[in-house]
Amino acid sequence: MQANIHSSAEKRANHTRRLVMTALLSALSFALMFFDFSVPLMPSFIKMDLSELPALIASFSMGPLSGAAVCLIKNLLHLLRSSTGGVGELSNFLLGVFFVVPAGLIYRMKPNRAGAIIGSLVGAAAMAILSVFSNYYVVYPIYTAFLPMDAIIGMYQAINPSVKTLWDCLWLFNMPFTFIKGMLSAVITIALYGRIEPLINGKIDR
Repeated sequence: MQANIHSSAEKRANHTRRLVMTALLSALSFALMFFDFSVPLMPSFIKMDLSELPALIASFSMGPLSGAAVCLIKNLLHLLRSSTGGVGELSNFLLGVFFVVPAGLIYRMKPNRAGAIIGSLVGAAAMAILSVFSNYYVVYPIYTAFLPMDAIIGMYQAINPSVKTLWDCLWLFNMPFTFIKGMLSAVITIALYGRIEPLINGKIDR
């Protein structure tokens, strides 16, 4: 009986800790969205940031659902200062989920450094490839409410005149950019994870 009570209390404590840590990582992820910056050879409306980093940490340490929750919460918070009518936040959420969920699932099956590396590579590749389709079919069509498609393509053509269609732009520019963005967050996460994970999980082995 006492064992069951102790087990139940421990489960509640772990659940509470996960909620608190998910909230803290969401707040950190939201804060990192403010530190975005333009990069060479990309249109000015595409920014680099590290806001997926806390979501990846959450996905590794607490599971893919926690990682997806961080992606959702940070973008709901960012809606309060959105300059794109929510289009940028929708794109950021979709790409974040494409990244951290596969990475977290693989790490769950192989919870070691190799699993983290493989998961990060697969997640970054999934995010990069799926970004082409989410942008083509969802995000950019919505964004044309603010900027005509010809103007969008023109911003890519100013960098590389050989691109003619939105498909060209997404495959040539967005896909490699998105992969690099994911791997940048992954490298930092893997470097820091060994010291962060015990703090997140209260030094309790999973």
